[in-house]
This record gives sequence, C-alpha cells and structure tokens, in this order.
Amino acid sequence: MASLQLCDGYLLSKPSVSPRFRLPQRISHRLIPKASASPPPPPPPSSSSSSLSLTRRDLLYQSAAVSLSLSSIVGPAKADEQLSEWERVFLPIDPGVVLLDIAFVPEEPSRGFLLGTRQTLLETKDGGNTWAPRSIPSAEEEDFNYRFNSISFKGKEGWIIGKPAILLYTADAGENWDRIPLSSQLPGDMVFIEATGEKSAEMVTDEGAIYVTSNKGYNWKAAIQETVSATLNRTVSSGISGASYYTGTFSAVNRSPDGRYVAVSSRGNFFLTWEPGQPYWQPHNRAVARRIQNMGWRADGGLWLLVRGGGLYLSKGTGISEEFDEVPVQSRGFGILDVGYRSEEEAWAAGGSGILLRTRNGGKSWNRDKAADNIAANLYAVKFVDDKKGFVLGNDGVLLRYVG
Repeated sequence: MASLQLCDGYLLSKPSVSPRFRLPQRISHRLIPKASASPPPPPPPSSSSSSLSLTRRDLLYQSAAVSLSLSSIVGPAKADEQLSEWERVFLPIDPGVVLLDIAFVPEEPSRGFLLGTRQTLLETKDGGNTWAPRSIPSAEEEDFNYRFNSISFKGKEGWIIGKPAILLYTADAGENWDRIPLSSQLPGDMVFIEATGEKSAEMVTDEGAIYVTSNKGYNWKAAIQETVSATLNRTVSSGISGASYYTGTFSAVNRSPDGRYVAVSSRGNFFLTWEPGQPYWQPHNRAVARRIQNMGWRADGGLWLLVRGGGLYLSKGTGISEEFDEVPVQSRGFGILDVGYRSEEEAWAAGGSGILLRTRNGGKSWNRDKAADNIAANLYAVKFVDDKKGFVLGNDGVLLRYVG
C-alpha cells in the first residue's frame, strides 16, 4: 500500500507505480486592480440655452407621463422579461484568468476565497459581493506561477492545493496560511482536496491516488492500494471499453458529501467510481455514444453525466449505475461543463458561451436562463454554498453570483 512519510521536513512517497513529475512553467503575471475615475462636471448652461433645456425637460415629463399611462393599459411585464437570478461580479484580476474553485468559512459565512490560474487568490469579507487580491508570502518565495486547483474549509481550518505541487493550510479562517512540505515524487498532480476534520483532509491526484492525513498534512496514508493505471492493467480483459487507450490521468473528479468519488478518464471513454473502504477504483463502461465531458453527484445521491456536444444524462436510481437516461436541454450546440444543485429539486447547469440552464423538478426538464448570454466566456463550475449563496465560475475572470 502506498504511503507518504515526513523525513527531515519533507514527505517521502512510496507509490505502487512509477511516479512522474512535471517541471513548472515560469510565467510572470500581474494583477490589474480596478480603476475608477469621476468625469469632470459639465459647464453651466448659458442663459440662451436655459429656456431651450427647460422646454426639453417639459417634453421629457410629458413623454414619461404618456409611457406610464400606456404601461397601465398594456399591463405588467411578462415573466421571461424579469431580472435574472444571477448577477456578474467584476474582479480585480487579469481578464485571462480561469476561475477554478471557491469556498467559504463555515465559522465566518461572509468570508470566502476564490482560486484560479496565474496564482489567482482573492478574498471576500461580505459574502461575495466584492473581492480583493490576497497575498500569501509562503507561496511567493519561488519563481513559480501556481495554478490553484482546489480549496476546502471545515470549521476554521482550510486547505488549498495547486500545481506545481503546493499545499497550504490555515487554522484561523484564512487569516494566516502555512505552507506544508510535499514530496516531489507524489504520484500525479493534486486536483482535489476536502477538509474532513481537525487537522484532517482527503486529497486526490489526477492519477487516481487518494491520500488522507490527520496531522495537518505532515504525514499522508494511502486510501487505495494502487493507482488507476495499475487497476486497468488488471481489469482490461474484463471488458472495459477504451481502457487500452488510457493515458493515466483523470479529466474530472467529483466527491459526494458521504465520501464517494466519480472520475472521468482523460479521453472520456469510460468512468470510474470509488467508495470508502474499497481497495481499488471501479471502472465502468460509458452508456452513451459520445465521449464523457464531466460527471458528478445529484442531491438525491444519483449521478449526472455530461457528454461532449451538449448532452445531459441522469442515472437511473440514486446509487452508482451504468444506466442513464438523456434529458433534453437547450444548449444551442455548446458543451455543458458542470452542474450544481441548490436543492434536491433545483439545479443549475453551465457551459460554453455563457450557457446557463435551470431545473426545478430534479432534472426532468431544463430551461435556459439568459443571464450570461452577452458574456463571451465559458462557464466551468457551479458552486452552491447553501440554498441562498451560489456562484458560477468561468474563464476570463468571469464570476456570477446567485441573487435569487
């Protein structure tokens, strides 16, 4: 069984497969703060134009009165003309940044952190209305341009992971962050972390390694006996379609509240699941013709599945299944990239070219929301902290906030 052990301040890794390590690209970037300027006041009108402006003002009043009388005749606006339930939050970052994850401190609900590429780390103290760049000195000592992939809080304890391999820990709701040393021989790149208790967390790499710690990340214990490549080498003869083309990495991984995982192979030709206590990942054939884009867990415990080209499928039943039913969606031909559940009945899906879809009946039918139609960006993630606080993350620094 693979294990990680601290030695002279660093972790030693003994993976069951040959590890690999990618050299980081050294790219410099800078944050672009918001700029604000007030236009100069207009010059006072001359006496000759005063009477003319007064006449125009009278005409505007008359036009407004006519509009009010007409609106009372026509009636109230239609339901589809009402304001959207999402608003865009403008961020003080470079427009090329891709936002990847967001989390709030349970003990301080108004305080949260937003992660992304180009070493992007933002902090809010007003529930997500406004965000400010946050600097962590221990993450800026080296000439690396980190991609922060995942963040998680439990109580006041929080974790951040990134690529090249970096692990940050806070015990005071993000006021201070400590850098925890990691072995360069960690199998794969860290893509997901979940805070699970006091000084405890669960971490996943893109090669399928799952590790747990209970001492603030100084020692890690493997939760499975082998990586996905080793599992597939044993099970390729069992009929997993496309396993021989497996490149050894995940393209997506999602965790359920009860600790189950679902992951998509990098080529999208099959998926894998894991439950606590199982020694290996369990591979599954895809039940659809098109390649899988992403998968995740519904609020009722079942699975949702997205395919390339904009298709959305729901599994039959509430457990792990290889049987899925397609649900018609108005994706306009653009791919759907993520689904987030606000409640068991209401969920939102987001995707390419500002696609936003909502269901109010557990996924049986979906309607398009036009909130992001005029935003030229792909929306990558839908995150609901609770039923009143939700966010949609995208590229080019796009952040949408749920306003209900």
